[in-house]
Amino acid sequence: MKKIFFNFLMFAALLTPVVLVSCDASDDKGTDPVEDNKLSGSIKDTRTLDANVEYLLTGPLLVEEGGVLNIPAGTTIKAQQGFSNYILVLQGGKINAKGTATAPVRMIADKEDAGQGYWGGLIINGRAPLSSSTEVGSTEVNSAYVYGGTNAADNSGELSYLILGNTGARSSADVEHNGLTLNGVGNGTKISDLYIYDGADDAIEFFGGSVNVSNLLAVNPDDDMFDFTQGYNGTLKNAYGIWEAGYASGESDPRGIEADGNLDGNYVTYPNQSNFRVENMTVDLRLAAVTFEAADKSKRMQDIIKIRRGAKTIVVNALVKGTGTVEDMVDITDSKGGADVGTTISLTSSLANAPQRSTNPVVAAGVTIGGSNTGCPANIFTWTGYPF
Repeated sequence: MKKIFFNFLMFAALLTPVVLVSCDASDDKGTDPVEDNKLSGSIKDTRTLDANVEYLLTGPLLVEEGGVLNIPAGTTIKAQQGFSNYILVLQGGKINAKGTATAPVRMIADKEDAGQGYWGGLIINGRAPLSSSTEVGSTEVNSAYVYGGTNAADNSGELSYLILGNTGARSSADVEHNGLTLNGVGNGTKISDLYIYDGADDAIEFFGGSVNVSNLLAVNPDDDMFDFTQGYNGTLKNAYGIWEAGYASGESDPRGIEADGNLDGNYVTYPNQSNFRVENMTVDLRLAAVTFEAADKSKRMQDIIKIRRGAKTIVVNALVKGTGTVEDMVDITDSKGGADVGTTISLTSSLANAPQRSTNPVVAAGVTIGGSNTGCPANIFTWTGYPF
């Protein structure tokens, strides 16, 4: 998780006018089949894509206030390589990417085996509260676009049976997209059944807001699997994260869960610190079966669960398994403040190798490591075709 804004040249480049060429010739708000397959520019009305057309994302695509982007089941959008190729739903805009188990919506790279961070992914900005009701956040990729507000029930549309591949493009070592970025998104937004693979930075990050997400499969994110910050208040249910054989992270501290109460620990006095729930989580590390000391740093997980900086988290039925190595099962400490005292965590480990520590620094009240948790059921992801 990072919040670093563009320099002037990068900022100016993103403000260069672009044209949305993927609209119907009669300009009747996009209800007819789309004639051109290139996507970029701004949507200010209602545009409906055609599942029979394979689209090419050639630049930033913005859904502006009052605009609606409808993406029917079976639609494929392929993105050209580049940090500035992304889909951004602004405050007051809506995206409805509604796939089905047999016909998911795909937002993927325009070439095979593109690897992590090929394009920018999907960003949604809402008007739900952040750490403070007076706080307004600035989108990482362009600080001109803000998020946050006072409407916890804000509705930015619906995502279901959606595949996001090779997302989270990197501009530099310190400026990155996530696979799916949820900025102040309200709980009127419906999000379920997601498959996010090969993303730079985090697979998914919640910057405040109250949106609930269920049935999420995250494979090979470069940093954290599930990241929460800036006063997020909602529930993540059925989350499955995988590091495949051969995986190596480019980050210094990749985690299963990373949670901050506020943005970067700099706003400890704000009233709405992150207070959320995670139900049924599996972290599956399919790496070489070596000891912690023998494992290359890029191939071991810093923490399965890291809660800090005033965050209050309830984690139930969590499981870590596989042959990889980790430093900590649970860490609830930080130089900018530890987890809220109301934090409770239930985690079972069936890792082949013990971590360097069970918890950091000691087993805390509310933290249970052991038992027979089953984690997230894998069969709910049959629709993805992923080989469990």
